[in-house]
Amino acid sequence: MTIPAKRTSRRCLAGALLVAGLAASFGAAADSVALRHVRVIDGTGSASRENSTILIENERIAAVGPDAQVTLPEGARELDLSGRSVLPGLISNHSHLGMTDGTGAGAQNYNRGNIERQLRQFQRYGVTTVTSLGLNGPLFQRLRAEAHSGIGVGADLFGADRGIGVPEGAPPMNVAPEQLYRPATEEEARAAVREMAARKPDLIKIWVDDFNHTLSYKMKPEIYTAVIDESHAHGLRVAAHVYYLDDAKKLIAAGADILAHGVRDLPVDNELIEAIKATGAWYISTLDLDEAFYVFATQPEWTQTPFFRQALQPALAAQLDDPAWRRHTLADPKKLAIWEQGVKTNQANLKRLVEAGAKVGFGTDSGATPLRIPGFAEHRELQLAVDAGLTPLQAIALATGNAAALLGLDDRGVIAPGKRADLLVVAGDPSQTIADSQKIEAVWQQGREVSGPVVP
Repeated sequence: MTIPAKRTSRRCLAGALLVAGLAASFGAAADSVALRHVRVIDGTGSASRENSTILIENERIAAVGPDAQVTLPEGARELDLSGRSVLPGLISNHSHLGMTDGTGAGAQNYNRGNIERQLRQFQRYGVTTVTSLGLNGPLFQRLRAEAHSGIGVGADLFGADRGIGVPEGAPPMNVAPEQLYRPATEEEARAAVREMAARKPDLIKIWVDDFNHTLSYKMKPEIYTAVIDESHAHGLRVAAHVYYLDDAKKLIAAGADILAHGVRDLPVDNELIEAIKATGAWYISTLDLDEAFYVFATQPEWTQTPFFRQALQPALAAQLDDPAWRRHTLADPKKLAIWEQGVKTNQANLKRLVEAGAKVGFGTDSGATPLRIPGFAEHRELQLAVDAGLTPLQAIALATGNAAALLGLDDRGVIAPGKRADLLVVAGDPSQTIADSQKIEAVWQQGREVSGPVVP
């Protein structure tokens, strides 16, 4: 790892010390390592803690507290991370794997090499746990088992098996038959759930809406009601792809456990908020989803930063730089207005739900299309959440502690004794300036330093 030359000489010296220490642990289990003099952002939403030490032993956090109060075992390696912030590894509750490669999308991309490439990119960008929320083929079970056992590559992996869509409707993706069910009857829907339940997915996914009036059919209420009922009978929760307020209300009433996208057609109202709270359902905004349709064509300054450019495959980078592609993307003012309004409505709804105390997780739909870029999208989601009116600490909590709770994982998502040492080391202070989450210097996963700076 190297520290960019443009940083000050004092920073370079500190960075060199950091690099030397981290390099010693690269690829090896950190039996006893102390991250010293750090700012801890613990993932609970609580204020950051300065001048702290995180002690890692055998893949877990053994202790965390003020520097003077954490006793180190004899022989512990100490890494001086003065000026750095440490937060939990980010957790995605809504992504997709093996759907895209370069500028293309389709079943041909669902292969081990491509999925492992994406898992490594998530990890490199500090996303240490990923939920592939549907459209998964048989390979998924093997990759998930490898990830859980520690022999896989990249981020840890959870997911929703194939998922259930609509005949001649959502999702409008080119996927193989073994990646999706499209039941036409209640019994077909129940049979699909039973088949998936036998493979022990983490969730069941359904696509309900018509993608903002771009498809001819929506899922019939009797179909999603049967899916939810059968899933619950097998102890499985259901995550629903939604767009409209009316569908969200009906799904929560039918027992859906997770609204996997934000409501974007109308402001959420008290009826939905109270229903979500009363049932304990979760809500995931995926703010980045609609923005990704158009924002790259407008070329904001951040699209030229190394942090963003490093996330692009060559073919995608060439497309984003193509003036003809940009003109075509922005050519329809009606579509552009719908996308822009969708982001604004989504942001306002997120803020209201957080303020109301609803359970809100974190996701972006990264990997579903080439423009929803694994790893980078999650940092953009943090920025959009803050732009919506959340504090940086609230946004980070959605992506760490809350996201772990949505998955029912009590072993990660916060920095506390006994938790997995899945950690993101960044320069600056993202608890004050959320963009500092992008100043990645190291990623730790299960007590191992697995990646260095995104920007060399």
